[in-house]
Amino acid sequence: MEVILNFQDILLRNIANNFRRSLHDQINWDQRMIGIKGPRGAGKTTLLLQHLKYDLGNQFGKALYVTADHTWFYNHSLLDTAMDWYQQGGEVIFIDEVHKYPNWSRELKNIYDGIPQLKVIFSASSALDIYRGQADLSRRVISYSLPGLSFREYLIFAGIASFSSISFDDIQDRHREISGDIASTIRPLPEFAKYLKRGYLPIFTEGENEYLPKLEQIIDAVVDTDLAYVASYNAGTAAKVKKLLAVVAESVPFKPNISALSSKLDISRDRILEYIYQLRDARLLNVLSVAGKGVSRLQKPDKIFLENTNLSYAIHPVPDKGNLRETFLLGQLLNTGFDVQEPATGDFLVEGVTIEVGGKNKTAKQVREEMSYLIAADDIETGFGAKIPLWLFGFMY
Repeated sequence: MEVILNFQDILLRNIANNFRRSLHDQINWDQRMIGIKGPRGAGKTTLLLQHLKYDLGNQFGKALYVTADHTWFYNHSLLDTAMDWYQQGGEVIFIDEVHKYPNWSRELKNIYDGIPQLKVIFSASSALDIYRGQADLSRRVISYSLPGLSFREYLIFAGIASFSSISFDDIQDRHREISGDIASTIRPLPEFAKYLKRGYLPIFTEGENEYLPKLEQIIDAVVDTDLAYVASYNAGTAAKVKKLLAVVAESVPFKPNISALSSKLDISRDRILEYIYQLRDARLLNVLSVAGKGVSRLQKPDKIFLENTNLSYAIHPVPDKGNLRETFLLGQLLNTGFDVQEPATGDFLVEGVTIEVGGKNKTAKQVREEMSYLIAADDIETGFGAKIPLWLFGFMY
């Protein structure tokens, strides 16, 4: 056990407390078993280590961090490691990248049932369905999702300015006042342009020129490694999924013709749908369905978007600006926890409000017949009436 304790000590030396993700304060850390899902690079490991280092107080020396792909597990089981730690006086175990451990759900269940005094906090790929492993964890684990950075979090993490989050209701009712206050502190539009290209994942601090190549590596790792673990992909499957992702990226928001995709990629219709929803679960795509339409993995979505605008730049060198706007807004709404649907007119339907997305000259012509509507307009610092700066929707979490 000395090996993984030394590994933990080395990692903790590089963990600072100058920035916390907003999710940290939403987690009920008193639960016996907590699962934190999120895309690669979103900061799950940092979140775990910050809590271990700065929040446990007297429990610090009784907490153990392990990562499921460590060589330790070549000849040790997760259950035995947890039992040994408990017998040595341990009270908390953090398990990173749990999906990389075979039989993860069965052994987590064994730990929960067999060592009730030990608290378990684990991270997993977004693609992992925590509740559908080989063992039933639905009554045991409380699950949280860590998305990429909001525009607000990006500004804090980059050291530009610190602002509180803003509710959707306040954005509707007080956007002119709020955006004016923010614009008196920073010039939001240049920073927003940077965020759309290189600000969604915390790794942007490692170098501006390295960000997009690293994002390409993350895409490969999600398909080749994460989905290989979760969905049993082989090399041939991974290649087909990457082709599908490339086709979607060329024309997002993409209105899928499943038959045409099936013919072009030589994949059955059911497999196409399966891959689309797996890529959604892995946080590489977002999907949108018409309001009132049933939600099923057997039904094709009405539109498909990349999960965030940084992916647009990584996959396509000059993405369409209109697509970037819609991709950004949909991602921020979903990450905040809203149920978003495609309305009869306009781009998005949220909480009974129709949102039309466009540039600074966008009018309400398409949605003025709706009872409640907003215009999310790009390239403006402040708005008026129903026209709201697009960047302000990046302050919701």
